[in-house]
Amino acid sequence: MGLAVGIVAWNVPMFLACEKLASAIAAGCPIILKPSPENARTMQIFGEAVMALDLPKGMIAVLTGDRDIGRRLVADPRISKVSFTGSTAAGQAVAEVAARRFARCTLELGGKSAAILLDDFKIEDRAHELFLAMIQNNGQVCGAQSRILVPRGKTGAIRDGIAALFDGLKVGDPLDPATDVGPLATRVQSEKVKAMYADALAAGALKIGGAHGAGSACLVDPALLLTAPDARIAQEEVFGPLTALIEYDDVDQAVAIANDSVYGLSGSVWSPDLNRSIHVARRLRTGTVGINSKRILDFGAPFGGFRASGIGRELGPEGIDSYLESSSILLPDAAAH
Repeated sequence: MGLAVGIVAWNVPMFLACEKLASAIAAGCPIILKPSPENARTMQIFGEAVMALDLPKGMIAVLTGDRDIGRRLVADPRISKVSFTGSTAAGQAVAEVAARRFARCTLELGGKSAAILLDDFKIEDRAHELFLAMIQNNGQVCGAQSRILVPRGKTGAIRDGIAALFDGLKVGDPLDPATDVGPLATRVQSEKVKAMYADALAAGALKIGGAHGAGSACLVDPALLLTAPDARIAQEEVFGPLTALIEYDDVDQAVAIANDSVYGLSGSVWSPDLNRSIHVARRLRTGTVGINSKRILDFGAPFGGFRASGIGRELGPEGIDSYLESSSILLPDAAAH
């Protein structure tokens, strides 16, 4: 296709950079990686390591700088393909600029993923895995299962089990191996999440589990909040350690609640009955569905979302195809024979 640019979000920068590099290199496209300003030093070190790879000169470049550099790259007519990972609002801006010059564009954006716990789910069987699905990386994951849907008839036992997970968390120093939840990446992000937390409580959400930490202004107390499915905390991406607990009456309602979102990046179904889980998973309008698992992607499978979660796919054969253009050569009929 030609020269590509990969714009990388700040939450897991090296992981995302490798994700973009793999598809571009496999397709034979040189790529410029533009990391978030928050990760400039980390990605400089990453770039030094990448330059040691046995690849043609100029195949990979790492360009650090402010967000204006990213905007200029997206608008540059020498860039044939843009691969962007970040917020939905930023993705809309990237898409608008790319569309003006018909540049090929892949967008991996936000999410508000739902974990459906079926009525035969026993939390003691998958407690640690469910915890990671909710708030791994302190909740700063686009595919975090930030909505937990529980059957109303069994809410008590499941709710108490999940609440106990939150109550037992150690919050604090990220360099302490015993820490479960550390500070968020930036003060701006922590203030945003704290504001959403306060707004949720003011709107009627009930805190039923949580822990407290001290030592950094960027720490946000993890919390499990019982709330209505249409509440802001259950509809907007948080990108922090806040999880909405939502009750449902039957599986049809659970699927409807899960699908009632502007996003559609990830989701999960939890049950010891694999066939039943797959049946429910097939009804979810989302890019990836995990079964009893925190995993939100597989490197051999396409990854991307529906609706406001993005356009196109990364990883898998589809990820490589996104860096290729098809062209047909038509021979005259006589030559064809």
